[in-house]
Amino acid sequence: MADKNSRQEQEIEVHWREEDYYEPPQSFVAQANLKDPDVYPRFSLENFPDCFVEYADLLDWEKPWDTVLDSSHPPFWRWFVGGRLNASYNCIDRHLSTHPDKVAYYFVAEHEHDPIVTVTYRELYWRVNEFAALLRDFAGVKKGDRVTIHMPMVVELPIAMLACARLGAIHSVVFGGFSGQACADRMVDSESSLLITIDGYNRNGKWLDHKEKADIAVARANELGHVLNRVLIFEREPGHYGGSALVEGRDYVINDLLPQYRGRVVEPESVPAEDPLFLMYTSGSTGKPKGIQHGTGGYLSYVTATCKNILDIQPDDVYWCMADIGWITGHSYIVYGPLSLGATSVIYEGGPAYPDAGRVWRIAERLGVNIFHTSPTAIRSLRQHGSAIPGKYNYHFKLMVTVGEPIEPDVWRWYYNVVGKQEAVIVDTWWQTETGGFLCSTVPALKPMKPGSTGPGIPGIHPVVLDEEGNEVSAGSGEGGNICIRNPWPGICQTIWRDPDRFVRTYYEKYNKNPESKDWRDWPYMAGDGAMEAADGYFRILGRIDDVINVAGHRLGTKELESAVLRMPEVAEAAVVAAHDDIKGSIPEIYVSLHPGIIGDDALSQKIVDAIVREIGPIARPRKIWMVPDLPKTRSGKIMRRILASISDNREIGDVTTLSNPEVVDSIHHLVRP
Repeated sequence: MADKNSRQEQEIEVHWREEDYYEPPQSFVAQANLKDPDVYPRFSLENFPDCFVEYADLLDWEKPWDTVLDSSHPPFWRWFVGGRLNASYNCIDRHLSTHPDKVAYYFVAEHEHDPIVTVTYRELYWRVNEFAALLRDFAGVKKGDRVTIHMPMVVELPIAMLACARLGAIHSVVFGGFSGQACADRMVDSESSLLITIDGYNRNGKWLDHKEKADIAVARANELGHVLNRVLIFEREPGHYGGSALVEGRDYVINDLLPQYRGRVVEPESVPAEDPLFLMYTSGSTGKPKGIQHGTGGYLSYVTATCKNILDIQPDDVYWCMADIGWITGHSYIVYGPLSLGATSVIYEGGPAYPDAGRVWRIAERLGVNIFHTSPTAIRSLRQHGSAIPGKYNYHFKLMVTVGEPIEPDVWRWYYNVVGKQEAVIVDTWWQTETGGFLCSTVPALKPMKPGSTGPGIPGIHPVVLDEEGNEVSAGSGEGGNICIRNPWPGICQTIWRDPDRFVRTYYEKYNKNPESKDWRDWPYMAGDGAMEAADGYFRILGRIDDVINVAGHRLGTKELESAVLRMPEVAEAAVVAAHDDIKGSIPEIYVSLHPGIIGDDALSQKIVDAIVREIGPIARPRKIWMVPDLPKTRSGKIMRRILASISDNREIGDVTTLSNPEVVDSIHHLVRP
């Protein structure tokens, strides 16, 4: 009986119907970068891994590679072994001979009256070189060092990343909305030698002191035994410092130091293709964020190729990805991919609906944006303001992207009809921090669109849906399972920083039948998402299968949130569930049981919320704290979060007779749904 119940808990229910196709306009097909249907057989498994040489050929190499893929130590794949290059050189220097005065970035401040800042590739070259010289000569940064960058959406963020890459240092960017505590955890794990931050920034009409988070981060890191002696601080408004008080001997304002390095050129450090480029911390189910390590040659080739083939970026396009650079989407599709391709991109500081819901469309109109990249959460939020607003503005998109979470078919159609004005193709992409770039999507000139479905694997990616025992779930069966990728690809992460065993356990152990095998075919990558494959080979992503909540495209580990709650002396147990939200898709709700003698009240509830925001950041703010007499558990002591999530979403709870305390379910249900 226990085994049967366990299997039922793991089943993925699929109730959606298949949607109709939407064909790409012929005007788009005619101009597309990739419209050769032979690309699919060219990137078949029979031609793996040599097919990916096409991707590597998009880069400039100081020394060509000797081996396309070294798979001798699976699953630690090494791409383009023997090759040497520099990511900063590929993103900047190589464009100077052909288009030095082309715009690399338009920076749009939140205050609409502020002028738009234009950064050409020539200007970007000088700013990156000068900051790299400062990092090297003042801060002592050298090849292999880890540098933590905790900054909002300002153009100085990619400048700092590219300066690190120029030196061969490994950057670790922390999402600007995260707390000082979260920044400290990542600094300690990566053993960072330096923190780069900013005094403050504008968000939704308010000035936010960001420097105070650095003070908290350094103090907390020191408590954990990691001493950071130097913090470099950009000024959001040069010459006007607006952050918390500077600590003498530790804090240095970058804008005061840069004049000493004016005109300095730093030769880009030639690094092996498999050298790490950056760490990106993503939430996991153990409470400790995972430091996902991405290499240089494989990763850069992959994001360059997918920018060209899937985003269809061409020389005259103006591309705007509304994601935050602090997440993998921003790394891959605001910084490294577009710049390597020589594209023109937009960086916007503020919120999408500030000062009103027309702001996004005014920016697109003014800058001539024709490729638009955003999340389903942003689309849902903009839809709330009505369908009339986008039509007031004279912008025209050729291609629109959705990223970060599944998009509902009705929201997809609004995006297509209202935002895209029935002129633009949509690429509904599925991928992850760990994958580096897109895995599933239609190639927009080759495959029709289908609302709610991400599409097939892109060329060179070969997905499969497996059940719990490792059997393939047939396409068109209507059943869901765990989506996996049969083969490695250049963008795949190299490992989890300082934790290779966790890397194997998390992504490969479940479906690897022979740990001694040296054959890549025996090491399918398990993404941790549920999916269903339709008869046409299109995949529909069903959501996370582990304890990770996807809030507005941001993955938050429930264990990390629970850890923050359980630090409070009043709380005995805590369970975080993903509750449905019409705008954000999912939002945390927290169920807690208190120690004997503790009275739950609004003040304690607010104290728990404050702890979450302080430890993790505002993005993790729960919708509700439920103080309950006990949490539903199996006889083995496992908290049944599935039952709590059903109560939060007012769904059918199902059979509770196998619980050790079934009576508590009624108590919780009456509390939440009186």
